[in-house]
Amino acid sequence: MACIDADGNLTRTAELILLALRTPAGAEAAAAGTDLPLFRVRAALRELERGGLLTALGDQLFQITARGIRKLEG
Repeated sequence: MACIDADGNLTRTAELILLALRTPAGAEAAAAGTDLPLFRVRAALRELERGGLLTALGDQLFQITARGIRKLEG
């Protein structure tokens, strides 16, 4: 699952996950908040973190970064 399409835009899945992580939360909470399957959320979290749009806070919490916010707004 790609979080960014060929044009450099966020996919709807990525948008939903980033919005769900405006405050620190874990994968399970993000899945519940987006109605996406947990396996899709976990894959997206890894991809978004590699892209600098999310940051890991400890072992199981994630939060959107300033770059992620700019991407959502752009």
